[in-house]
Amino acid sequence: MKQNSGLSVNKIMRALHRDIGFLIIGLTIIYCLSGVILTFRNTSFLKSKVNVETQLKHDIKAADLGAALKSKRFEILDEDADKIYFRDGVYTKSTGVAVYTTEKFPDFIEKLINLHKTSSDYAAHWFTVAFGILLVFLALSSFWMFKPNTKFFKRGMAFTGLGFVIALFMILIL
Repeated sequence: MKQNSGLSVNKIMRALHRDIGFLIIGLTIIYCLSGVILTFRNTSFLKSKVNVETQLKHDIKAADLGAALKSKRFEILDEDADKIYFRDGVYTKSTGVAVYTTEKFPDFIEKLINLHKTSSDYAAHWFTVAFGILLVFLALSSFWMFKPNTKFFKRGMAFTGLGFVIALFMILIL
């Protein structure tokens, strides 16, 4: 009598979990670093001052200048007939030129931050979608690591429940 080759759902899931898990390790470390950096993006840590000169429309009103510059920390200091003085710069109404100083991360760190903040019109969007799908697969395939009647499986289910409770706490309370 010929023996079964042993390809069961459990073995396949364990193999996929192992291989995808090793692939995800490097991606997770990079994604984690970008998330940590993103958390501190409003601090001056790792930033350097950069002088910017940009061409805008002529005669922008003071109330609309912050939006035109895409500045969240915009504050008007003074205004005269041809110039609007704002924190870190000046806008000349007649020419439409704004000259200001801003803080910027080095390009590599900007790319890490953009990786985390990606939107659907950015090419890395598909990377983040695939990364998310692989993480969901790893989470679900872990249920095939142990037989359902073992204490390790029951312990895993308890940690899964704890994870849901922590996530709900963060969503509802924080």
